[in-house]
Amino acid sequence: MESKEFNRPSRQLIEEFHKLSTPNISDALDRFKVKGGCHGITPVVDNVKVAGPAFTVKYVPTAVEPGTVGDYIDYCKAGDVIVIDNGGRTDCTVWGDLLTITAKRMGLAGTIIDGVCRDIPTIRKLVYPIFTRGRFMVTGKDRVQLDAINVPVSLCGVRVEAGDIVVADDSGVVIVPEEMADKILQAAKSIAESEKFIEAEIEKGAKLSEARKKFGYHSLQRKS
Repeated sequence: MESKEFNRPSRQLIEEFHKLSTPNISDALDRFKVKGGCHGITPVVDNVKVAGPAFTVKYVPTAVEPGTVGDYIDYCKAGDVIVIDNGGRTDCTVWGDLLTITAKRMGLAGTIIDGVCRDIPTIRKLVYPIFTRGRFMVTGKDRVQLDAINVPVSLCGVRVEAGDIVVADDSGVVIVPEEMADKILQAAKSIAESEKFIEAEIEKGAKLSEARKKFGYHSLQRKS
Protein backbone atom coordinates (compact mmCIF):
# COMPACT_ATOMS: atom_id res chain seq x y z
CA MET A 1 0.00 0.00 0.00
CA GLU A 2 2.82 2.39 0.75
CA SER A 3 6.56 2.91 0.65
CA LYS A 4 8.17 3.81 3.95
CA GLU A 5 11.35 5.06 2.27
CA PHE A 6 11.97 7.61 -0.47
CA ASN A 7 14.83 9.72 -1.78
CA ARG A 8 15.34 12.89 0.21
CA PRO A 9 17.08 15.98 -1.21
CA SER A 10 20.46 16.90 0.24
CA ARG A 11 20.62 18.86 3.47
CA GLN A 12 22.55 21.59 1.65
CA LEU A 13 19.77 22.01 -0.92
CA ILE A 14 17.15 22.24 1.83
CA GLU A 15 19.20 24.87 3.65
CA GLU A 16 19.47 26.96 0.49
CA PHE A 17 15.69 26.95 0.09
CA HIS A 18 15.27 27.80 3.77
CA LYS A 19 17.06 31.10 3.11
CA LEU A 20 14.46 32.14 0.53
CA SER A 21 10.95 33.52 0.98
CA THR A 22 7.90 31.77 -0.41
CA PRO A 23 7.08 34.81 -2.61
CA ASN A 24 10.48 34.58 -4.30
CA ILE A 25 10.09 30.83 -4.79
CA SER A 26 6.57 31.29 -6.12
CA ASP A 27 7.80 33.79 -8.71
CA ALA A 28 10.51 31.32 -9.70
CA LEU A 29 7.91 28.59 -10.14
CA ASP A 30 5.96 30.96 -12.39
CA ARG A 31 9.00 31.25 -14.65
CA PHE A 32 8.70 27.54 -15.37
CA LYS A 33 4.88 27.47 -15.45
CA VAL A 34 4.81 25.20 -12.39
CA LYS A 35 1.86 25.39 -10.01
CA GLY A 36 3.28 25.33 -6.51
CA GLY A 37 1.36 27.77 -4.30
CA CYS A 38 -1.10 26.08 -1.93
CA HIS A 39 -4.07 28.43 -1.81
CA GLY A 40 -5.98 28.51 1.48
CA ILE A 41 -3.25 27.06 3.71
CA THR A 42 -2.09 29.41 6.50
CA PRO A 43 0.14 29.12 9.58
CA VAL A 44 -1.22 28.31 13.01
CA VAL A 45 1.90 29.79 14.63
CA ASP A 46 3.33 33.05 13.31
CA ASN A 47 6.98 33.74 12.57
CA VAL A 48 8.01 30.16 11.84
CA LYS A 49 9.82 28.93 8.73
CA VAL A 50 9.69 25.46 7.22
CA ALA A 51 11.83 23.83 4.55
CA GLY A 52 12.20 20.12 4.05
CA PRO A 53 11.32 17.02 2.03
CA ALA A 54 7.67 16.04 1.82
CA PHE A 55 6.56 12.91 3.66
CA THR A 56 3.11 12.45 2.13
CA VAL A 57 0.04 11.06 3.87
CA LYS A 58 -3.28 10.37 2.17
CA TYR A 59 -6.60 10.01 3.99
CA VAL A 60 -9.94 8.81 2.59
CA PRO A 61 -13.43 8.51 4.11
CA THR A 62 -13.91 5.45 6.28
CA ALA A 63 -15.09 2.15 4.82
CA VAL A 64 -18.08 0.16 6.12
CA GLU A 65 -15.60 -1.39 8.55
CA PRO A 66 -13.61 1.70 9.56
CA GLY A 67 -9.85 1.60 9.25
CA THR A 68 -7.52 3.57 11.52
CA VAL A 69 -5.92 6.99 11.28
CA GLY A 70 -2.57 5.21 11.41
CA ASP A 71 0.78 5.72 13.13
CA TYR A 72 2.67 6.83 10.02
CA ILE A 73 4.75 9.34 11.97
CA ASP A 74 6.92 6.49 13.26
CA TYR A 75 8.40 6.22 9.75
CA CYS A 76 9.36 9.90 9.43
CA LYS A 77 12.89 11.18 9.82
CA ALA A 78 14.20 14.37 11.42
CA GLY A 79 13.80 17.28 9.02
CA ASP A 80 10.82 15.82 7.14
CA VAL A 81 7.73 17.89 6.45
CA ILE A 82 4.54 15.87 6.85
CA VAL A 83 2.10 16.72 4.03
CA ILE A 84 -1.42 15.46 4.72
CA ASP A 85 -4.07 15.19 2.01
CA ASN A 86 -7.44 15.09 3.75
CA GLY A 87 -9.27 16.32 0.69
CA GLY A 88 -9.69 19.79 2.16
CA ARG A 89 -12.12 18.50 4.80
CA THR A 90 -12.79 20.96 7.59
CA ASP A 91 -15.40 18.92 9.48
CA CYS A 92 -12.91 16.60 11.21
CA THR A 93 -9.30 16.87 12.27
CA VAL A 94 -6.33 14.70 11.36
CA TRP A 95 -3.81 16.27 13.75
CA GLY A 96 -3.80 16.81 17.51
CA ASP A 97 -1.57 17.16 20.56
CA LEU A 98 -0.13 13.62 20.53
CA LEU A 99 1.11 14.06 16.97
CA THR A 100 2.45 17.53 17.79
CA ILE A 101 4.39 16.27 20.80
CA THR A 102 5.79 13.34 18.84
CA ALA A 103 6.73 15.47 15.82
CA LYS A 104 8.52 18.01 18.00
CA ARG A 105 10.44 15.27 19.83
CA MET A 106 11.48 13.67 16.52
CA GLY A 107 12.78 16.94 15.10
CA LEU A 108 10.37 17.12 12.17
CA ALA A 109 10.47 20.39 10.24
CA GLY A 110 6.70 20.90 10.23
CA THR A 111 3.29 19.74 9.03
CA ILE A 112 1.08 20.92 6.16
CA ILE A 113 -2.56 19.83 6.06
CA ASP A 114 -5.20 20.14 3.36
CA GLY A 115 -7.68 20.04 6.21
CA VAL A 116 -7.73 21.10 9.86
CA CYS A 117 -6.00 20.47 13.16
CA ARG A 118 -6.91 20.77 16.85
CA ASP A 119 -5.23 21.17 20.25
CA ILE A 120 -3.92 24.61 19.35
CA PRO A 121 -2.53 25.37 22.85
CA THR A 122 -0.04 22.49 22.53
CA ILE A 123 1.01 23.62 19.05
CA ARG A 124 1.62 27.16 20.28
CA LYS A 125 3.36 26.08 23.49
CA LEU A 126 5.83 23.95 21.54
CA VAL A 127 6.02 26.50 18.68
CA TYR A 128 5.55 23.65 16.24
CA PRO A 129 5.26 24.81 12.60
CA ILE A 130 1.91 23.68 11.21
CA PHE A 131 -0.02 25.11 8.27
CA THR A 132 -3.69 24.22 7.70
CA ARG A 133 -7.07 25.31 6.36
CA GLY A 134 -8.14 26.07 9.92
CA ARG A 135 -8.90 24.35 13.18
CA PHE A 136 -11.79 22.20 14.42
CA MET A 137 -12.02 19.94 17.46
CA VAL A 138 -14.02 16.98 16.06
CA THR A 139 -11.88 13.85 15.73
CA GLY A 140 -11.16 12.19 12.42
CA LYS A 141 -11.31 8.74 14.01
CA ASP A 142 -14.14 6.70 12.44
CA ARG A 143 -14.61 9.51 9.91
CA VAL A 144 -11.43 9.14 7.86
CA GLN A 145 -8.81 6.42 7.58
CA LEU A 146 -5.24 6.23 6.41
CA ASP A 147 -5.07 5.17 2.78
CA ALA A 148 -1.35 5.38 1.98
CA ILE A 149 1.91 7.12 2.76
CA ASN A 150 4.56 8.44 0.38
CA VAL A 151 2.32 8.33 -2.66
CA PRO A 152 1.45 11.35 -4.84
CA VAL A 153 -1.14 13.50 -3.06
CA SER A 154 -3.03 16.71 -3.71
CA LEU A 155 -2.49 19.76 -1.53
CA CYS A 156 -5.08 22.37 -2.51
CA GLY A 157 -4.84 21.19 -6.10
CA VAL A 158 -1.04 21.08 -6.11
CA ARG A 159 0.54 17.69 -6.76
CA VAL A 160 3.02 16.65 -4.08
CA GLU A 161 5.28 13.62 -4.27
CA ALA A 162 7.42 12.21 -1.48
CA GLY A 163 10.76 13.99 -1.59
CA ASP A 164 9.46 17.22 -3.15
CA ILE A 165 10.69 20.29 -1.30
CA VAL A 166 8.16 22.07 0.91
CA VAL A 167 8.78 25.68 1.93
CA ALA A 168 6.39 27.55 4.21
CA ASP A 169 6.42 30.87 6.05
CA ASP A 170 4.00 33.61 7.09
CA SER A 171 3.09 34.18 3.42
CA GLY A 172 1.97 30.58 2.86
CA VAL A 173 3.16 27.27 1.44
CA VAL A 174 4.89 26.38 -1.83
CA ILE A 175 5.86 23.01 -3.26
CA VAL A 176 8.99 22.61 -5.38
CA PRO A 177 9.08 19.44 -7.52
CA GLU A 178 12.25 17.54 -6.62
CA GLU A 179 13.29 17.09 -10.25
CA MET A 180 13.23 20.87 -10.81
CA ALA A 181 14.70 21.94 -7.49
CA ASP A 182 18.06 23.17 -8.82
CA LYS A 183 16.48 25.29 -11.56
CA ILE A 184 13.89 26.77 -9.19
CA LEU A 185 16.55 27.52 -6.60
CA GLN A 186 18.73 29.46 -9.02
CA ALA A 187 15.75 31.39 -10.37
CA ALA A 188 14.53 32.26 -6.88
CA LYS A 189 17.98 33.47 -5.87
CA SER A 190 18.12 35.69 -8.95
CA ILE A 191 14.69 37.15 -8.18
CA ALA A 192 15.60 37.79 -4.53
CA GLU A 193 18.80 39.55 -5.61
CA SER A 194 16.94 41.79 -8.08
CA GLU A 195 14.43 42.78 -5.41
CA LYS A 196 17.26 43.70 -3.04
CA PHE A 197 18.72 45.96 -5.74
CA ILE A 198 15.31 47.61 -6.15
CA GLU A 199 15.03 48.12 -2.39
CA ALA A 200 18.49 49.70 -2.34
CA GLU A 201 17.54 52.10 -5.14
CA ILE A 202 14.40 53.15 -3.24
CA GLU A 203 16.46 53.73 -0.09
CA LYS A 204 18.67 56.06 -2.13
CA GLY A 205 15.60 58.09 -3.07
CA ALA A 206 14.70 56.66 -6.49
CA LYS A 207 11.07 56.55 -7.55
CA LEU A 208 9.51 53.07 -7.32
CA SER A 209 8.67 53.06 -11.03
CA GLU A 210 12.26 53.92 -11.95
CA ALA A 211 13.77 51.32 -9.64
CA ARG A 212 11.43 48.63 -10.90
CA LYS A 213 12.17 49.44 -14.52
CA LYS A 214 15.92 49.45 -13.95
CA PHE A 215 15.93 45.91 -12.63
CA GLY A 216 13.07 44.48 -14.68
CA TYR A 217 10.65 43.97 -11.79
CA HIS A 218 7.59 43.35 -13.96
CA SER A 219 9.23 40.48 -15.80
CA LEU A 220 11.04 38.75 -12.92
CA GLN A 221 8.48 35.96 -12.87
CA ARG A 222 8.68 35.44 -16.63
CA LYS A 223 10.97 32.99 -18.36
CA SER A 224 13.96 34.85 -19.76
